[in-house]
Amino acid sequence: MRLPLLLAPALLAASPAHAYDVAEKSIDTLRADLDAGRVTSAELVAAYEARIAQIDPQLHAVIALNPRALEQARAADAARKAHPTHQPLEGIPILIKDNIESADPVATTAGSLALAGNVTGRDAPLVAHLRAAGAIILGKTNLSEWANIRSNHSISGWSATGGQARNPYDPRRSTCGSSAGSGAAAAASFAAAAVGTETDGSITCPSAVNGLVGFKPTVGLVSRTHVVPISHSQDTPGPMARSVRDAALLLGAMAGSDAADPATARADQLGHDFTRTLAPDALKGVRIGVMRFAAGFHPETDALFERALATLRAAGATLVEIKAPPPATAGVGEKEQLVLSTELKADMASYLASTDPAKVPSRTLADLIAFNKAHAAQELALFGQDFFEDAETTKGLADPAYRTAAAQAKRSAGPEGIDRMLADNKVTALVAPTLGPAWLIDPVLKDNFVGGGAGGLAAVAGYPHLTVPMGQVDGLPVGLSIVGTAWDDARVLAYGYAFEQASHARRAPALPPG
Repeated sequence: MRLPLLLAPALLAASPAHAYDVAEKSIDTLRADLDAGRVTSAELVAAYEARIAQIDPQLHAVIALNPRALEQARAADAARKAHPTHQPLEGIPILIKDNIESADPVATTAGSLALAGNVTGRDAPLVAHLRAAGAIILGKTNLSEWANIRSNHSISGWSATGGQARNPYDPRRSTCGSSAGSGAAAAASFAAAAVGTETDGSITCPSAVNGLVGFKPTVGLVSRTHVVPISHSQDTPGPMARSVRDAALLLGAMAGSDAADPATARADQLGHDFTRTLAPDALKGVRIGVMRFAAGFHPETDALFERALATLRAAGATLVEIKAPPPATAGVGEKEQLVLSTELKADMASYLASTDPAKVPSRTLADLIAFNKAHAAQELALFGQDFFEDAETTKGLADPAYRTAAAQAKRSAGPEGIDRMLADNKVTALVAPTLGPAWLIDPVLKDNFVGGGAGGLAAVAGYPHLTVPMGQVDGLPVGLSIVGTAWDDARVLAYGYAFEQASHARRAPALPPG
């Protein structure tokens, strides 16, 4: 099932808006054109919506458009005319993943029919920050249902609400998950940029296979309040964009402390300008660790990785080979599984309790399991809900086994894992291929990706992980991962920017102009 897009308001008012080509436009270019009067925010909204109407039937990247976007854009135009502020995101259309709440009359479904009525009338703090920075919320993107946590045998990018998201470089292929729609939409220039969320790989994987810059920040830099959860230990929203600078601009706008999310207590101390460290020479004199144990899974990807390493050297970096992860990292995955299962049950119940029971009758994970069984033809036709069912058997956040696993996993992945590699090798960041190119969508064999070992430790530790395009394999993008220690987000972005400026590796998908 795929719900119809709410397209009419902006398209009916578009008039000559389509003359402005939004394809591949950076935030800085849009900002300059708005300031110079070459385009208005209302025309941008209409142009992006027209592009979505033209191309998205092939991609299923957008679940719903915000029917108030045009009204908000016109208000932004009037405000800018009366009191110009020149904020980077002022009047710029942004798409958000459909597990992030906005106060607009659009449901937040996490891709599930169980949340089809979940129109909350509240902005997640990250959305409130974006609005305060002047951004226009254009709509919601498709995702792997429940952020890909329902089953261990799922198909990335599929949801009962949005259907199967597809890769704009080859619609037969996966856009990965769970931020599938955000990846496809940003790559296809359906908005200036998009917001995704990650628990483990859900920003970086779809960014890599869709030729994007994707940044999973330190857990706690961006609030998770009013975001449909999996795990308070690992969940974080983050930016997905066509350049490092655009990702940094978006991150700065949505980051910040939130009293309702204790993990964000330190966020405001980092400031909101993540572009200040971006410089082409940021890699000069830097020591970078090469995680060889996270490579070697695909010859063509390895060849691009070697070229990326040569680019890093040419940019002034000294590369240090790391052949194996620290011994303490063994078994982190098993511990992570217990943490995610336990926190999913508890955190989902807390989230559902905050919703309107008249609109969302399901109040617990058990209720969601029952809903899926009652609507099996729509929800369970392609894969089951084994992870949901396993999570339902967990014993709660006070369970000693969970508490031990959570503490050990975080310590083994962070201080005894990433931090140990940084210290032992006297390096300030780690690099590896993010994963291989996009695989064919296959409802029989499900996901068939290769690689993907670069970001697991960063996900469990809650450390920053950036992916930047490093080239293409037969026209399919692959990314370079850059991982740092906790709260070192600005440095990781700076390294990514320097690599991007030296490599110019990104190539746009072959789509019509918009």
